[in-house]
Amino acid sequence: MTGPLWGDLPNGWLAGQVKNAATVTLGKMLQSRDSGSDAFAPYLRAANVQPDGVLALDDVNEMWFSDSEMDQLSIRAGDVVVVEGGQGGFGRAAYVDEDLPGWGFQNSINRLRPIGNFDGRFISYYLIALRASGFIRAYSNVVSMPHLTAEKLARVPMPLPPPSEQRPIADYLDRETARIDTLIAEQQRLIDLLRERRRAVIDHSVLIDAENVTFSRLFSFHNGDRGSAYPSRDEFALGGVPFVNAGHLSGGAVSYDGMNYVTPEKYRDMGGAKLLPGDILFCLRGSLGKFGYFDGAGGGALASSLVALRCYDQSRIDLRYFLYFLASSSMADAVRLAETGSAQPNLAVEQLARIALPLPSPEEQRTIANHLDYQIAKIDTLTRESGYLIELSKERRSALITAAVTGQIDAREMA
Repeated sequence: MTGPLWGDLPNGWLAGQVKNAATVTLGKMLQSRDSGSDAFAPYLRAANVQPDGVLALDDVNEMWFSDSEMDQLSIRAGDVVVVEGGQGGFGRAAYVDEDLPGWGFQNSINRLRPIGNFDGRFISYYLIALRASGFIRAYSNVVSMPHLTAEKLARVPMPLPPPSEQRPIADYLDRETARIDTLIAEQQRLIDLLRERRRAVIDHSVLIDAENVTFSRLFSFHNGDRGSAYPSRDEFALGGVPFVNAGHLSGGAVSYDGMNYVTPEKYRDMGGAKLLPGDILFCLRGSLGKFGYFDGAGGGALASSLVALRCYDQSRIDLRYFLYFLASSSMADAVRLAETGSAQPNLAVEQLARIALPLPSPEEQRTIANHLDYQIAKIDTLTRESGYLIELSKERRSALITAAVTGQIDAREMA
């Protein structure tokens, strides 16, 4: 019998369902009041189950449990916890490697308790591989808010190797995924160091002794559309005029990956900025401080959270130099000092206009920009290479888990 991740299984393996390997129990709804004799106790929730089987217990909430609920909803070593619902995390699984006395779990969590000698680590690894394959998303029939209910989880197809084979598989995957995770962590640390180096190189070059000139003397400011013609999601078109929001600003440029478009007719009806090549877009709310150079020859429209800076006289300022200043720590500090709002940081156009930058001669600006183009290109290349290695390592991790839990490799021979 074939399954979602396997064709033929090794001799001695059976094809079954999750309910053949573990009991499935859904947690309880949030209870904010003591019913009379309840205990206030910590509980697991969806946020505690992180990607790649990580159980994060540094952020813990508490609620009321009765004595019987504490017995029924206990968490102990060997259990597996699976996220029941939510767009970001449904189907995530994590192995519990230690007893959590006095803990319960919320109804955003399904607990799997292995039956007999089944190894919870094997179950967890299998569910991680299954989610990575896309099966869980398709199986949960996502429409609006996806749910992997206890009933559905219990019926998930699953290979059932003998317990004596599950343990070597789990031991092998513990060892190999730890090695891969160490490599990923090292590469991520390198990326962090490269980002710090990038900022330091920019700061050293643009934070110089020169006349400070406010943005208002160099640029005009053009707000995004904030009127009644602002496009709704169902007015987006497959092509047409780009409608740029903060999510499209990446690395000092405008990314067209996932770009939204409006029809030319809608574009004419909209208020706000009509973008020109050479405009610099800056985010005033939410992702405060993100920016990008717009080079679209066909024009574009702007979301309400953005403003376009349009240079009065490009013979006075090299826009590359200005973009590097926007990436400097001086700009970040100026934004922090000027921002308002606690729930969602925001900056008024008037505040942005008053920020000043050191402005040397145009020739010196070009020299600085040329130097930074060369230095930053080297740093960005190293950053991309590390990011690529991380992606390859994650793919290797996923493929290794899938091969081991479906018997495509014999973990006993790898010991």
